Amino acid sequence: MEENKTAARGEDIIAGRNAVTEALKAGRTIDSIYVARGNRTGSIGGIIAKAKQSGIPIKDADPKKLDYLCGHANHQGVVAVAAVKEYASLEDLFRVAEERGEPPFFLIADELEDPHNLGAILRTAECSGAHGVIVPRRRAAGLTFAVGKASAGAVEYVPVARVTNLPSTLEELKKRGVWIYAADMDGQDWCGVDYRGPAAIVIGSEGFGVSRLIREKSDFIISLPMLGKINSLNASVACGVICYEVVRQRRGIQAK
Repeated sequence: MEENKTAARGEDIIAGRNAVTEALKAGRTIDSIYVARGNRTGSIGGIIAKAKQSGIPIKDADPKKLDYLCGHANHQGVVAVAAVKEYASLEDLFRVAEERGEPPFFLIADELEDPHNLGAILRTAECSGAHGVIVPRRRAAGLTFAVGKASAGAVEYVPVARVTNLPSTLEELKKRGVWIYAADMDGQDWCGVDYRGPAAIVIGSEGFGVSRLIREKSDFIISLPMLGKINSLNASVACGVICYEVVRQRRGIQAK
């Protein structure tokens, strides 16, 4: 008998060919699908085809990985990781800013893969009044159970837009008057720029920082001073520092 639950990861796991197929048919928001390496025929081939039509990333995995994901349930070579919340659209994020009567303030996670970092960034976004978070569809953490837990409930309040092409999304934001600030090395001081207008802060991946193309498309490169022997901060910590400079400027709080 197929299981549609797991003791290992939480209720975001759908295990087994029939369960995953039905989830796809029902339009369930699925973050990614793991398939046993080398197994792409029969009903799994149909699952892969349907997932690709829906833009859902497919990842090869060995059987031990699948066993872990679903708590050793009978996965039949396929496990889906479902999102804990529906993704928003880019228009939804702009709508939140408009409803609050504020210039847009977005956070962009550029290929951030650690769910704990993304969860912490969602928490910071909620606390600092950001209007939403933008993540790429591929090579990045999505709204999984682990992200929701790390966000300490913020995932319920912060809209997250998942986009297919991040560079194109930056171009769209810029056309709509949003300035792009990428947090990376060798930029100007993080507190030496004006965030009071429409702003989107880009936080890069844990290992490689902001990708080259995203850096090139950004309007400003901003940096935090590194005074120790390590040359970078944790992504979510850097995000917190920058977000509260945005808050300080927008609320007119004077530094003493």
